[in-house]
Amino acid sequence: MTRRQLQVLRLRVSRKTHLDLSGELPSFLKSTTHIRRDPAWRVLPVPPRLQRRHVDIGDLAPCDTQRFIKALLSPAQGIQVDFDDGNCPTYHNQIRGLHNVLKAVHNQFPDAPHISQAPVLMLRPRAWNMVEHNMMVEGRELPAPLFDFGLLMFHCGSTLFENNSGPFFYLSKVESFMEARLWNKIFVWTQQKLGLPLGCIKATVLIENVLAAFEMEEILYELRDHSAGLNCGIWDYSASFVNKFGHRQAFLLPDRSKYVNMEKRFLRSYMDLLVQTCHRRGALATGGMAAPLLPPGALSDSHSRVLAAVTRLKLLEIKAGVDGFMVYDLGLIEPMQKLFKLHTEGDNQLHQFRNDVTVTPDDLLSMPAGGVTLNGLKYNIAVGVLFINAWLAGNGHFFYRGQVEDSATAEISRSQVWQWIRHQTRLEDDSRVVSRRLVTDLTNKVMMELSARCPSASAKQKLNTAADMFLEVVLKRDFPEFITTYLNQDHTFLCSQSCGQVEALDEDTHRSKL
Repeated sequence: MTRRQLQVLRLRVSRKTHLDLSGELPSFLKSTTHIRRDPAWRVLPVPPRLQRRHVDIGDLAPCDTQRFIKALLSPAQGIQVDFDDGNCPTYHNQIRGLHNVLKAVHNQFPDAPHISQAPVLMLRPRAWNMVEHNMMVEGRELPAPLFDFGLLMFHCGSTLFENNSGPFFYLSKVESFMEARLWNKIFVWTQQKLGLPLGCIKATVLIENVLAAFEMEEILYELRDHSAGLNCGIWDYSASFVNKFGHRQAFLLPDRSKYVNMEKRFLRSYMDLLVQTCHRRGALATGGMAAPLLPPGALSDSHSRVLAAVTRLKLLEIKAGVDGFMVYDLGLIEPMQKLFKLHTEGDNQLHQFRNDVTVTPDDLLSMPAGGVTLNGLKYNIAVGVLFINAWLAGNGHFFYRGQVEDSATAEISRSQVWQWIRHQTRLEDDSRVVSRRLVTDLTNKVMMELSARCPSASAKQKLNTAADMFLEVVLKRDFPEFITTYLNQDHTFLCSQSCGQVEALDEDTHRSKL
């Protein structure tokens, strides 16, 4: 890692320390006022294949070969090829995922369309908080985003460009315009080394951190030659409030199941500001992923209820001016494309400048009213335990109560449990204090319910290990910044990786013999 990269990452630590020690709150930067006030600059226009991306498939871990091929055959306009939130970063998963992307780009999947006709690949490398344990450079483990980005560009960048299909990226967990500047330098260097024209790499930055929300124009400015816009989600962004201000009583985040959604002031303001900022600068603004799974039977009441719920929330985003969003369930692609066609005109909504919007720091930092429920606490515990259990099995996401859960929902779940313990919050149901003892007791009760579904003794043992690791995370005095970083450095997870790689190798050998 270069000195510049270390400096940018250390800036995260120094900013967090300053906020903790000073008690200050973030605001729009005075030092970059000239960038925000200059009406002239714009990002470069995106290529034709990015102009119309109403519905992308999200959380697609490319190591899942069958789902990846189904996505390539789908009517979606894009695929979030996810090495981050929806992927478990075992070395086997990373290499298989990279190999599958290479096969798709070089048209080696027999039944899949040519890369120029398939949904556009939006490649999402891991974020800066992750390292690749299996590669060392100058005596240090390689930053995971550079491992993923470098291999994707080396093997696929030129072919994607020649077919007018990339290379296009998502950049996860960017916290400041300085990180955007670093990425821009990486893009310029890479294009020069590969003989690609400047600006052919395009990247959408996911605004998943409250500090980045105050620097959206600056982030676009730094990436103005390489920008494909900004993306707004809900759970990583909400969890960042606990990450940055979790020890402050004023930032107690209520039960997410009951009181947190995109209609709340702090999230609605964030989405409105993102759309306004992007469209003012000629950049695309995209919304988050619909996580619900459609129940079987298109005529069933349950199917209709889920579809209606997704439609209502996604219509809110469309009316806010987003140019596209993601779904997990492939069955939601066409209904959501029809929704866009019904309520918008043209390829995108860049003409919606949202001049009606004025967003202040107070708007972005206003916590929603509400308390903590017993069901919400148990739900967060279950999601946290099941996510760790999925990682121990080499899976980056799982299904629970009718929707997909990944590291973003695990992040908000464990963050809320930690914060509720920290502030000794009382349950709405019976006024019990959310204490270490209560969380431990409830985890044991949740485990009884979850263990009943385990198909074997080894699966039950793995689930018990996951529960122990979850309690270790939420009962810590200091807040672990990212659950994925914590797990990626954990001995139990690293050991499970080694075992999983041997099992996967045996499985591949068996398949080849068949």
